[in-house]
Amino acid sequence: MEKRRTVPVKLDVDSDDAALLENTIDEFLWAADYVTRHAFEGEYVTTSKTTLHDDTYGDVRDKTALHSNHVQAARNKAAEACKSVVEKWKQGKRASMPNFTSPHLVYDHRTATFHDDYVSLATVDGRIEADYVLPDEKRDTPHAEYFFSDEYETTGAELHYSNGNWMLHIHCKTDVESNTSEQATENRTVLGVDLGVNNLAIASTGTFWTGDEFDHWRREYEKRRGDFQECGTRWAHENIQAVGRKEEGRFKITLHRISNELVAEARENECSVIAFEDLTDIRERTGASWGHKWAFNRLYEYVEYKTAEYGIDVEQVDPENTSRRCSHCGFTHPDNRDGEAFECLKCGYENHADYNAAKNIGLRYLRRNQTGSGGGAPVGVRLNSGTLNANGGFESPADDESARAGVHAESPRL
Repeated sequence: MEKRRTVPVKLDVDSDDAALLENTIDEFLWAADYVTRHAFEGEYVTTSKTTLHDDTYGDVRDKTALHSNHVQAARNKAAEACKSVVEKWKQGKRASMPNFTSPHLVYDHRTATFHDDYVSLATVDGRIEADYVLPDEKRDTPHAEYFFSDEYETTGAELHYSNGNWMLHIHCKTDVESNTSEQATENRTVLGVDLGVNNLAIASTGTFWTGDEFDHWRREYEKRRGDFQECGTRWAHENIQAVGRKEEGRFKITLHRISNELVAEARENECSVIAFEDLTDIRERTGASWGHKWAFNRLYEYVEYKTAEYGIDVEQVDPENTSRRCSHCGFTHPDNRDGEAFECLKCGYENHADYNAAKNIGLRYLRRNQTGSGGGAPVGVRLNSGTLNANGGFESPADDESARAGVHAESPRL
């Protein structure tokens, strides 16, 4: 079977080349949006890559300066996004036509050439070369283990631009025997993560990331914008835009910190999967603002790309009733939850409601993927005092001192 890994590598890009990459990304995103709009034009949403290729390839080639493989990659992005929307409709969920805004660009072996110290990338106006910015010591890094290893083949990459940095997420793969001991130990533990308004993120290990600072600055920036809007002048309009940039910058710093700590939490507890609730309709479920929804999506994106170098998968699960279901006995009732307090009406289990939801999210992923026959299936949701399996069984850590005490710590009773 194939074993795949993604290694993020920072690039050193000069200003002229950066402008070319930005233009290429703009045209790539435009192409993906163009194909998506075409897919939604008919009575039914078109998800076939072949049909979309036949209908849109010529138009996109005429209207952009993209390499032919970039056109095909944009079409694939659009087709996959449309297929995801259709799947959500089939499940009775609401979903709208996708729109591509995150600055990224897909590369394959025709549009990118990977060298030892640099990469050559196709743009809308020829190729540019960018040096890798690598760790001082290559030993014991994902770069040495996967990217520079003779055992792994480089299959492509995805270029991302964020916070002034160009990051190339390089995809590598190798073939492994299906009965290797490495595979048997992979995907052993899942970390469940609940998202909310009062607490931005809550892990099944009992770690909370409060939303107090986020809410404070959101209100502060809203007040500043309101003050400028009352002026109605061009100067005020320019200052409103400046406030927006400062707000986004501050929130990105906060979300980067939380995402770093979430990834560290997963690594510390030897988790190979981080499970989030499905972010679709999260505003309706949680009463979150547009700002919170933006933060949830951005946090998920940050965790997703930061875990790539450690081989940790990031998934989303159906959030239905995760806040009402008892993680101890499974009894589900709206009255189990009262604000931030959870008390099961059936078995009496009590804990913080968001922590209970985080455990349920982990359990839902576990049950969805459990094979029941060894192999590589996840075997437990990581708590702060052991693991919980799909059948509700609790296993204490081998070292009792590793169980962290605290207000959300669990006893073996669960």
